[in-house]
Amino acid sequence: MQTLAVQVQDDYVQSFMNYVNNHSENITISKDKNLEFDPYFYDRQKELHQIKSDIDNGKIQMIENDDFWDDMDNFVETLQK
Repeated sequence: MQTLAVQVQDDYVQSFMNYVNNHSENITISKDKNLEFDPYFYDRQKELHQIKSDIDNGKIQMIENDDFWDDMDNFVETLQK
């Protein structure tokens, strides 16, 4: 069995569901909770995995927490002047 992501036009959903119901012995429909909350979940997940890989491989450097907050404090000070 294969899993596919299918996008259906709003005005075609009922026709699509009728087709699925008529062929229910070969098709199973389930909602992906990840996509319900965030339609770009898998794109974002792939991007985050790539960022982690780039950090692990040394392609990009992650800033230390203290350095980040020092930079933020300096930035806020410049805004308040």
